[in-house]
Amino acid sequence: MGCTGSSRAKGDENSKKIRRPKPWKHSQPLTRTQLKQMRDEFWDTAPHYGGQKEIWDALRAATEADLTLAQAIVDSAGVIVQSADLTTCYDERGAKYELPKYVLSEPTNLIRDN
Repeated sequence: MGCTGSSRAKGDENSKKIRRPKPWKHSQPLTRTQLKQMRDEFWDTAPHYGGQKEIWDALRAATEADLTLAQAIVDSAGVIVQSADLTTCYDERGAKYELPKYVLSEPTNLIRDN
């Protein structure tokens, strides 16, 4: 039984507590529609750059969830969080997953759709 506790503690060293990204500003003001289009394009193309589709799906679900659920999603998917804001993550095989800020939060210069 001690081994199980030991391995769980060792696993906790790899799981970093995630947090919201710092506020950021896009180079040009964006509408909510433009932001959604950018996000959709990223998620549609991201799996083609490597890594496992299941991990990309888990990362997308985590970015769309509240922090508590996002933490549970990345932990259960075996995602190794390098940057607490989820901009850089790895899977258990060592594949790197980089997420742009625009999929993680809204920019400070978001404007209303007309």
